[in-house]
Amino acid sequence: MNETIKVDVDPRGIVQLRLGRPEKRNALSSRMMEELTQFAELAEDRRDWRAVILSGEGAAFCAGGDLDWMRQQMAADRQTRISEARKLAGMLSALNALPQPLIGAMHGSAFGGGVGMACVCDLVLSTPQTVFGLTETRLGLIPATIGPYVLARMGEGRARRVFMSAKRFGAAEALELGIVSRIVDDEHLMQEAMNEAERYLETAPGAVASAKKLARSLARVLDEERIEESINALADTWEKPEAAEGIAAFFDKRKPVWDRSQKTG
Repeated sequence: MNETIKVDVDPRGIVQLRLGRPEKRNALSSRMMEELTQFAELAEDRRDWRAVILSGEGAAFCAGGDLDWMRQQMAADRQTRISEARKLAGMLSALNALPQPLIGAMHGSAFGGGVGMACVCDLVLSTPQTVFGLTETRLGLIPATIGPYVLARMGEGRARRVFMSAKRFGAAEALELGIVSRIVDDEHLMQEAMNEAERYLETAPGAVASAKKLARSLARVLDEERIEESINALADTWEKPEAAEGIAAFFDKRKPVWDRSQKTG
């Protein structure tokens, strides 16, 4: 029984996959990562599933990693940190390898892991008001396990514009960076996502799966060595004083010691 995601399949085989923690702005908890991975594993052999639409319930698509989950890593041992980092990496890898086309419908905000999920989609629609950001460095962390997918989507040059600065940027810049495929009005977001999904009702599902697999293979960017490197980089970062300070500052509602800006909060 899913607790953090909702899955609905219509008679034609179009799947609605919704992040279902609206009270937490769909932040990625350990449980949500597990359920998304299990969904991807189930989808592996479902050729009757023709396309998947990924969206989030409530005010935001995804706020990134759950801060309570991150705080738990501060007190964990190295092996536990590696295991949790691998859980996040495994979820992204499983979604990236879905045999079905994955269509993202982004609204509200997509931060951190939310950007990572956008970057494993085959096509992303966004409302004009959606705000994006790789905000990890504000917390003394780094966009580690999402990094291979972000770099694969944007390329190094464009990624470095937003990878380290923690800046928040709008849908127009996300389109320029390659995260977003098309910007649509809020009231038409889900209908446009459905229109994109319906294109695949005319295609052979086995051929679509093979074509997607070939596209990923030809890119030759996301190999196991890079994914393992990202897992270790995240575990390393959790062990550093800046991560402890950044997460503590967030929960204490204060600036971390490195913040020299004039902004509050």
